[in-house]
Amino acid sequence: MKSISPNLNIMIKACEKASKILIRDFGELENLQVSRKGPKDFVTNADRKVEKILINELSKRKFSIISEETGSKLTEDKNNFWVIDPIDGTTNFLNGVPHFCISLGLIIDKEVVAGVVYDPIKNEIFYADKGGGSYLNNKSIRVSNSKNINSCLYATNYRKNLPDNLIVRNTGSAALDLAYVSCGRFDASLQRNVNLWDIAAGIILISEAGGVLDEIHLEKFDKFNFKASNERISSELNQKFSMF
Repeated sequence: MKSISPNLNIMIKACEKASKILIRDFGELENLQVSRKGPKDFVTNADRKVEKILINELSKRKFSIISEETGSKLTEDKNNFWVIDPIDGTTNFLNGVPHFCISLGLIIDKEVVAGVVYDPIKNEIFYADKGGGSYLNNKSIRVSNSKNINSCLYATNYRKNLPDNLIVRNTGSAALDLAYVSCGRFDASLQRNVNLWDIAAGIILISEAGGVLDEIHLEKFDKFNFKASNERISSELNQKFSMF
């Protein structure tokens, strides 16, 4: 693995440790689909177990914590945060669809400086340090070079009011959508009403991969609308898709 910061190293190791629980629990979901209790309680427990491991590992640094499951946990360091989504794509997970991830971001002085998106089923780990570039499984990645917005592939969670001729996908995981933009699988991501834990890692993945994002104010934690893409289509996206 390329040289990375100590904080990013902790984040990657935390994801790798927590993913073992996630892979095991996902493997058990097939049996639960036909059980009387159903898988929802099981998935909630999986979320909490993964979150607990992540928090325990990340507590080696005494930053505050923002997590989807438990909310905010402030330490003496109230200006710097770990941002945690134990399972981004829980509906996919719940239904046995192998498209979900662990997403971790680190905010220092109101700026995302490190991020990890880990897909345990595909064994793909996307990561970035400020100023260090973006990587997928230790290989440098860049956003796409597409320049015709009508032939681009978009990830979005909001289809309303978009032109019918756009090629769009709603994958159920905003974090993986952004990771896929960072490596050129998607040309852009258009998201409405997403939360900070959904996008924190993706912010730095895309910026370090040469992409462009709308300005995001990190003082709040939820209801973000934004666009992320390569630089060549960014201006035209801003003009045509003002609802994001």
